[in-house]
Amino acid sequence: MSLYNPSRDQARQFLFDAWAKFKQNSALTDLEKIAVEVIQMHPEYHAILDAPERYMSQQYFPEMGETNPFLHISLHLSVIEQISINQPIGISQVYATLVEKYGDRHSAQHDLLECLAETIWHSQRNNIPLDSAHYLGLLNERVGKA
Repeated sequence: MSLYNPSRDQARQFLFDAWAKFKQNSALTDLEKIAVEVIQMHPEYHAILDAPERYMSQQYFPEMGETNPFLHISLHLSVIEQISINQPIGISQVYATLVEKYGDRHSAQHDLLECLAETIWHSQRNNIPLDSAHYLGLLNERVGKA
């Protein structure tokens, strides 16, 4: 599996495997531990992760009100990594402010991943590279609302 650009199925398989290893009390890599922590915050996804044969190829359509659990968990993993390395610069402080506002990490991460998802959508819609200034602007708006 490519570490930086996994296919959809590779990313899903990683989550299925991490969850299965956790449930079997098997040793987890550091990245699997983080993924399992995110999965534990989302009990609504546990049944999906327990059934890889059913959900590996499942399509999710936002226009039908469906949330893609794999995308959602992956966005959590992305913002957790961004926070850990403070990239874009300032995200760690935004996160700390939001954790203080909400009193929990999960809600703060949701604010960040909504900004990240909007930035990705903006990039795809306009066929441009990811715009870190746009992302930081959205993040700082969240702090302004804090």
